[in-house]
Amino acid sequence: MKSLGPTTPADLAERYRVILARPENPENIGLVARCMKNTGFSELRLVGVEGIDEKSRKTAVHAQDILEKTRIYPDLSVAVEDLELVFAATSKKRKNFPTIPLQEAVEKMFRYPSSTKIGLLFGNERTGLISNELRSSNFRFTIPQAGKQPPYNLASAVLLTLFHIHTYQSSKKTDTESDKPLSRKEQEECIRLIVDKLEKRKFIHETNRCHMTDMVYDLFGRLALTEKDRNLVLALFSKAVDR
Repeated sequence: MKSLGPTTPADLAERYRVILARPENPENIGLVARCMKNTGFSELRLVGVEGIDEKSRKTAVHAQDILEKTRIYPDLSVAVEDLELVFAATSKKRKNFPTIPLQEAVEKMFRYPSSTKIGLLFGNERTGLISNELRSSNFRFTIPQAGKQPPYNLASAVLLTLFHIHTYQSSKKTDTESDKPLSRKEQEECIRLIVDKLEKRKFIHETNRCHMTDMVYDLFGRLALTEKDRNLVLALFSKAVDR
């Protein structure tokens, strides 16, 4: 196993994208930009908002450059399609989407090649991430806290996550254990083909569609499919399901 050496702040800026899905509070957007500036991250993506307003700029404080280049998307699947791994933060236990602790999630991020583009996904302040949004992630993580309520404020959750990554990269050497995954766009195209095949065979049907689809997205999301994986999985499904 070859050591790639410690990750630098420049690597963090190049490797990670912070994604906020349907944020309601403009002040939180500015605070997130400030958290990113403090910890060495630079690319912010917003989903489901019209733009950056003055309230966001006021709370950004010395992170105006991050806001100026923030990318805005109407749909989450488009916002993540060029990434290869997406880690989603959630404070709720999900039946169909198992979670791992933040520390384990960060350790997992560093097992992939440094060229792997990683999204850090955070949900709406009130609802968190809904099932359709969780389908766009490979792994879900929770941030430890003393009690179940209240959950962390959005900006606080982002800061804790980014700080943990920043601290980890400063003290650890990265050893590549996993191959670089396909882009999320290619992963999701493969997963949709699998879902379609299972629907044609009536394994997924009207009464279990939501539950089973979530489970399929979770399973193949956690596999972080490589090109070799995709070829094998589609060949297996073509032989076993299309017969």
